[in-house]
Amino acid sequence: MQPWPPIVTLEGRAVSLVPLDPAHHHALVAAAEDGELWRLWYTSVPSPDGMALEIERRLGLRASGLMLPFTVLDAAGAVVGMTTYMNIDAANRRVEIGSTWYAKRVQRTALNTEAKLLLLGHAFEALGCIAVEFRTHRLNTQSRRAIERLGAQLDGILRSHTMMPNGTVRDTAVYSIIPCEWPAVKANLEFQLAAPR
Repeated sequence: MQPWPPIVTLEGRAVSLVPLDPAHHHALVAAAEDGELWRLWYTSVPSPDGMALEIERRLGLRASGLMLPFTVLDAAGAVVGMTTYMNIDAANRRVEIGSTWYAKRVQRTALNTEAKLLLLGHAFEALGCIAVEFRTHRLNTQSRRAIERLGAQLDGILRSHTMMPNGTVRDTAVYSIIPCEWPAVKANLEFQLAAPR
């Protein structure tokens, strides 16, 4: 029986999402070093020393059917980050898009917009998802604004949801997009990509 969702590569003009592979390790370390992203207290980007374990963790979750991890490549084919379908609920056809991080040099570019367009399009149009979730730290205003710009609706705040590596407790903001909202969200993302930068 084929796993759901199946392992795929998703390709656009500014970005490609390829199945995560241990061979990506060194390039992912270099991408994380661009901006020293692991030092951001409100997010969980693997440090250079922890990258191999994070790749192993994500691939383990893939093997158990709970995550579909991708390595993110820019238009030139350079590795610039990671993203996933996670918290996969195959029985109810629900996924969360998360555990995403990008090298500083590609943040706030068309790359993230197109990556979300590819992931959402695949989720709704190929996988038949009934909902796609996004979760982030309540205090991560940059991430929350980016999720809201996608057109996702705030479902609520999970208070005292998880423990962070630094010992603080995370309140998690939960957002979602459902199928009836997808046409408008898709049109908005395509408009953003077509707009001059």
